[in-house]
Formats: sequence, C-alpha cells, structure tokens
Amino acid sequence: MPLNSQMPPCSILLLAGGRGQRMGGQDKGLVQWLGEPLIAHLQRKVRPLTDDLIISCNRNRECYAPFADQLVVDDEVDFPGPLAGIRAGLKAARHTHLLVLPCDVPRIDEALLQSMRESANLNPEKPLMLRHDDHWEPLLCVIPVALAAAFEEAWNAGERSPGRVMRGLGATALQCPDNDPRLANLNTPELLNSHNTVSD
Repeated sequence: MPLNSQMPPCSILLLAGGRGQRMGGQDKGLVQWLGEPLIAHLQRKVRPLTDDLIISCNRNRECYAPFADQLVVDDEVDFPGPLAGIRAGLKAARHTHLLVLPCDVPRIDEALLQSMRESANLNPEKPLMLRHDDHWEPLLCVIPVALAAAFEEAWNAGERSPGRVMRGLGATALQCPDNDPRLANLNTPELLNSHNTVSD
C-alpha cells in the first residue's frame, strides 16, 4: 500500500536502548525472532513511512546503524528508562511529529501505524497514545516535537514516566480492540517462542 501523500511527514523513533532485563540482559532489539533481529522487523514496517528513522540504542551501535537514518543515546548512564530515549528522539527529530515504537512489538501492522498518524493529525498539538483494555500504551505514541521543552521540564522535575508526561499534556487516545494481537509485547524468550509465526 503506498504512503498516503496527504499526510505530513513524521520522524519515527524505535526504542532499543533498554537494559533487556526480561531477556536476561540481552540487547532486546538484536534478539532473533523468525530468523531476524527484532529491530529488522520493525524497521521493515516503518521504513516506507519516513525519511527520518531514529533508533535509540545504548550499546551495539554498529549493529543498529544499518537500520536507521540517525542513532541517539541516553544523556545519562545506567539505562535511565524509555523517557530518556524519547527525549533524545525529540531533540533529533527532523519533522514536526515523532512516532514512537518499542522494538518488541513486531506484530504491529501498516494499518495501525497509518491510523496513529491520521489520529495524531486530528489534534496535532497534543500527544497521542494507543489505548486498549482500559490501558494506555505510552511507548506506542505520536508526539509533537514542539513539546520537547515540556518533556525536558518534566524530566528535570524528576518525572520518569512517559505516560504521565503525556497525560499531563492532554494526550488523546487511539482505542484499539481488547487483546489486540498487533500490540503483543514480545519482551521475554517465552513470548518470542509463543509467537513463532509470521505476522502479516
């Protein structure tokens, strides 16, 4: 399906900078699933949607570089959490909006990515988060880059929850079906093994 040319361009951030505790300390984005690292599955799905693909990674930069237009790292050591990666992505983004995805949702599809962009475009000054089962998904979101200063202010005040920051900024929700398989978070070896068929 061709990219909707009526949509404004966006930057896309793939979060792969975590400690990988549930993966036994492995660099999660490089863990193999269906014969490829997780980051490759996400990169293939988002590559047609942007000319500014950013990966947040804190190790193995040489492995991630072929998948990205830009790499960013946390500005603090010892894996301070996803909000640090989002802040770095907002600083690096070349477009007005940043679509954020974690590296462990390889079943997300083009239709949902397009819905995220379209829904964010309806309220372009507010963050958008996915929501399902009465649960916000703060790492699947679209953030106006103009809010970067507000994210910095929250960080400097000690906030470390991306969801709380975005809800405080009046985030809107894109509601997904309950138990939406596209949002399967494959963040343990057991979950990777249980989702061992091609998604789309």
